[in-house]
Amino acid sequence: MTEGLRERKKRQTRQRISEVATGLFVERGFDHVTIAEVAAAAEVSVNTVYNYFEAKEDLVLPPEEASPQRLADIVRARPPGVSAARAVLDHLREEARRRDRRLGLTKGFGRFLEMMRAAPTLTARLEELGSQMTDALAATLAEETGAARDAPLPRVVAWQLGSLHSLVLQEIGRRTSAGQRPDVIAEAVLELLDAVEDVLGERVLTYAIRKD
Repeated sequence: MTEGLRERKKRQTRQRISEVATGLFVERGFDHVTIAEVAAAAEVSVNTVYNYFEAKEDLVLPPEEASPQRLADIVRARPPGVSAARAVLDHLREEARRRDRRLGLTKGFGRFLEMMRAAPTLTARLEELGSQMTDALAATLAEETGAARDAPLPRVVAWQLGSLHSLVLQEIGRRTSAGQRPDVIAEAVLELLDAVEDVLGERVLTYAIRKD
Protein backbone atom coordinates (compact mmCIF):
# COMPACT_ATOMS: atom_id res chain seq x y z
CA MET A 1 0.00 0.00 0.00
CA THR A 2 1.28 3.43 -0.96
CA GLU A 3 2.14 5.68 1.95
CA GLY A 4 -0.34 8.56 2.23
CA LEU A 5 0.56 12.17 2.89
CA ARG A 6 -0.53 11.98 6.53
CA GLU A 7 1.48 8.84 7.20
CA ARG A 8 4.54 10.28 5.45
CA LYS A 9 4.40 13.47 7.52
CA LYS A 10 4.07 11.45 10.72
CA ARG A 11 7.04 9.29 9.77
CA GLN A 12 9.12 12.35 8.91
CA THR A 13 8.21 14.03 12.19
CA ARG A 14 9.10 10.93 14.16
CA GLN A 15 12.41 10.61 12.33
CA ARG A 16 13.26 14.28 12.86
CA ILE A 17 12.55 14.08 16.59
CA SER A 18 14.68 10.94 16.90
CA GLU A 19 17.59 12.43 14.96
CA VAL A 20 17.51 15.69 16.92
CA ALA A 21 17.35 13.80 20.22
CA THR A 22 20.22 11.51 19.27
CA GLY A 23 22.37 14.48 18.32
CA LEU A 24 21.72 16.15 21.67
CA PHE A 25 22.32 12.94 23.61
CA VAL A 26 25.64 12.30 21.86
CA GLU A 27 26.76 15.90 22.36
CA ARG A 28 25.73 16.35 25.99
CA GLY A 29 24.96 12.91 27.40
CA PHE A 30 21.63 11.10 27.67
CA ASP A 31 21.02 12.02 31.31
CA HIS A 32 21.78 15.71 30.73
CA VAL A 33 19.12 16.34 28.08
CA THR A 34 15.43 16.74 28.93
CA ILE A 35 12.43 15.91 26.81
CA ALA A 36 11.57 19.62 26.84
CA GLU A 37 14.96 20.41 25.32
CA VAL A 38 14.45 17.75 22.65
CA ALA A 39 11.04 19.20 21.83
CA ALA A 40 12.42 22.73 21.57
CA ALA A 41 15.29 21.67 19.32
CA ALA A 42 12.93 19.66 17.09
CA GLU A 43 10.43 22.56 17.06
CA VAL A 44 7.55 20.47 18.37
CA SER A 45 5.65 20.38 21.65
CA VAL A 46 6.55 18.09 24.55
CA ASN A 47 3.22 16.33 24.03
CA THR A 48 4.16 15.65 20.43
CA VAL A 49 7.39 13.97 21.52
CA TYR A 50 5.45 11.73 23.90
CA ASN A 51 2.87 10.99 21.20
CA TYR A 52 5.64 9.38 19.17
CA PHE A 53 7.87 8.05 21.96
CA GLU A 54 6.40 6.71 25.21
CA ALA A 55 9.69 6.93 27.11
CA LYS A 56 12.90 8.88 26.79
CA GLU A 57 14.82 5.65 26.16
CA ASP A 58 12.64 5.00 23.10
CA LEU A 59 14.27 8.01 21.41
CA VAL A 60 17.50 6.03 21.37
CA LEU A 61 16.09 2.50 21.15
CA PRO A 62 12.83 2.80 19.19
CA PRO A 63 10.64 -0.30 19.66
CA GLU A 64 10.33 -0.90 15.91
CA GLU A 65 14.13 -1.25 15.65
CA ALA A 66 15.07 -2.53 19.12
CA SER A 67 12.26 -5.06 19.26
CA PRO A 68 12.00 -7.96 21.73
CA GLN A 69 10.65 -9.92 18.75
CA ARG A 70 13.77 -9.41 16.60
CA LEU A 71 15.11 -12.98 16.78
CA ALA A 72 11.65 -14.56 16.76
CA ASP A 73 10.75 -12.52 13.67
CA ILE A 74 13.93 -13.65 11.91
CA VAL A 75 13.10 -17.29 12.63
CA ARG A 76 9.44 -16.95 11.65
CA ALA A 77 10.44 -15.41 8.30
CA ARG A 78 12.82 -18.22 7.28
CA PRO A 79 12.05 -20.15 4.09
CA PRO A 80 11.24 -23.88 3.97
CA GLY A 81 14.21 -26.16 4.58
CA VAL A 82 16.03 -23.68 6.82
CA SER A 83 16.56 -24.25 10.53
CA ALA A 84 16.19 -21.63 13.22
CA ALA A 85 19.94 -21.37 13.81
CA ARG A 86 20.81 -21.03 10.15
CA ALA A 87 18.11 -18.38 9.74
CA VAL A 88 19.72 -16.28 12.47
CA LEU A 89 23.24 -16.86 11.15
CA ASP A 90 22.25 -15.98 7.58
CA HIS A 91 20.36 -12.87 8.70
CA LEU A 92 23.27 -11.57 10.76
CA ARG A 93 25.64 -12.23 7.87
CA GLU A 94 23.41 -10.23 5.53
CA GLU A 95 23.22 -7.35 8.01
CA ALA A 96 27.01 -7.36 8.32
CA ARG A 97 27.52 -7.35 4.56
CA ARG A 98 25.24 -4.35 4.04
CA ARG A 99 26.65 -2.51 7.10
CA ASP A 100 23.22 -2.40 8.68
CA ARG A 101 22.59 0.33 11.26
CA ARG A 102 20.86 -2.23 13.51
CA LEU A 103 24.31 -3.68 14.14
CA GLY A 104 25.88 -0.25 14.54
CA LEU A 105 28.02 -0.67 11.42
CA THR A 106 27.75 2.99 10.47
CA LYS A 107 30.06 5.97 10.59
CA GLY A 108 29.86 7.83 13.89
CA PHE A 109 28.62 4.84 15.88
CA GLY A 110 31.55 5.15 18.28
CA ARG A 111 30.27 8.34 19.92
CA PHE A 112 26.75 6.93 19.99
CA LEU A 113 28.03 3.81 21.75
CA GLU A 114 29.90 5.90 24.33
CA MET A 115 26.72 7.83 25.06
CA MET A 116 24.75 4.64 25.60
CA ARG A 117 27.36 3.07 27.86
CA ALA A 118 27.37 6.19 30.04
CA ALA A 119 23.60 6.01 30.65
CA PRO A 120 22.55 3.36 33.22
CA THR A 121 18.94 3.34 32.05
CA LEU A 122 20.02 2.59 28.48
CA THR A 123 22.37 -0.22 29.45
CA ALA A 124 19.63 -1.68 31.64
CA ARG A 125 17.19 -1.44 28.72
CA LEU A 126 19.65 -3.32 26.49
CA GLU A 127 20.09 -6.10 29.05
CA GLU A 128 16.34 -6.43 29.44
CA LEU A 129 15.91 -6.41 25.66
CA GLY A 130 18.35 -9.29 25.25
CA SER A 131 16.45 -11.35 27.80
CA GLN A 132 13.12 -10.56 26.14
CA MET A 133 14.49 -11.56 22.73
CA THR A 134 15.56 -14.94 24.09
CA ASP A 135 12.22 -15.53 25.80
CA ALA A 136 10.25 -14.60 22.68
CA LEU A 137 12.41 -16.89 20.52
CA ALA A 138 12.00 -19.78 22.97
CA ALA A 139 8.21 -19.38 22.82
CA THR A 140 8.29 -19.35 19.01
CA LEU A 141 10.47 -22.46 18.84
CA ALA A 142 8.25 -24.30 21.30
CA GLU A 143 5.17 -23.41 19.29
CA GLU A 144 6.69 -24.44 15.96
CA THR A 145 8.04 -27.75 17.23
CA GLY A 146 4.98 -28.63 19.28
CA ALA A 147 6.98 -28.68 22.50
CA ALA A 148 5.60 -27.58 25.85
CA ARG A 149 6.14 -23.90 26.52
CA ASP A 150 8.51 -24.67 29.39
CA ALA A 151 10.29 -27.57 27.64
CA PRO A 152 14.09 -27.33 27.98
CA LEU A 153 15.20 -27.82 24.37
CA PRO A 154 13.53 -24.73 22.85
CA ARG A 155 14.86 -22.64 25.72
CA VAL A 156 18.39 -24.02 25.34
CA VAL A 157 18.45 -23.34 21.58
CA ALA A 158 16.98 -19.88 22.11
CA TRP A 159 19.61 -19.15 24.75
CA GLN A 160 22.40 -20.18 22.38
CA LEU A 161 21.05 -18.00 19.56
CA GLY A 162 20.43 -15.12 21.93
CA SER A 163 23.99 -15.44 23.21
CA LEU A 164 25.23 -15.46 19.62
CA HIS A 165 23.37 -12.22 18.95
CA SER A 166 24.84 -10.65 22.10
CA LEU A 167 28.33 -11.84 21.17
CA VAL A 168 28.08 -10.15 17.76
CA LEU A 169 26.99 -6.87 19.36
CA GLN A 170 29.79 -7.09 21.93
CA GLU A 171 32.35 -7.71 19.20
CA ILE A 172 31.10 -4.71 17.27
CA GLY A 173 31.20 -2.57 20.40
CA ARG A 174 34.73 -3.69 21.28
CA ARG A 175 36.08 -3.01 17.80
CA THR A 176 34.20 0.29 17.51
CA SER A 177 35.74 1.46 20.79
CA ALA A 178 39.14 0.51 19.38
CA GLY A 179 38.54 2.88 16.47
CA GLN A 180 38.17 0.31 13.71
CA ARG A 181 36.31 1.22 10.51
CA PRO A 182 32.82 -0.21 9.86
CA ASP A 183 34.05 -2.23 6.86
CA VAL A 184 36.81 -3.82 8.95
CA ILE A 185 34.36 -4.59 11.74
CA ALA A 186 31.89 -6.12 9.29
CA GLU A 187 34.55 -8.51 7.99
CA ALA A 188 35.43 -9.47 11.56
CA VAL A 189 31.76 -10.16 12.30
CA LEU A 190 31.54 -12.46 9.28
CA GLU A 191 34.59 -14.38 10.53
CA LEU A 192 33.03 -14.59 13.98
CA LEU A 193 29.80 -16.00 12.57
CA ASP A 194 31.75 -18.61 10.62
CA ALA A 195 33.53 -19.62 13.82
CA VAL A 196 30.24 -19.87 15.71
CA GLU A 197 28.73 -22.05 13.00
CA ASP A 198 31.76 -24.34 13.15
CA VAL A 199 31.32 -24.99 16.88
CA LEU A 200 27.54 -25.28 16.97
CA GLY A 201 26.52 -28.91 16.99
CA GLU A 202 24.28 -30.50 14.38
CA ARG A 203 21.52 -30.76 16.99
CA VAL A 204 21.31 -26.97 17.07
CA LEU A 205 22.01 -26.36 13.37
CA THR A 206 19.27 -28.77 12.32
CA TYR A 207 16.77 -27.90 15.03
CA ALA A 208 13.35 -26.55 13.96
CA ILE A 209 13.81 -26.86 10.20
CA ARG A 210 10.83 -25.23 8.53
CA LYS A 211 8.79 -27.76 6.57
CA ASP A 212 6.45 -25.53 4.58
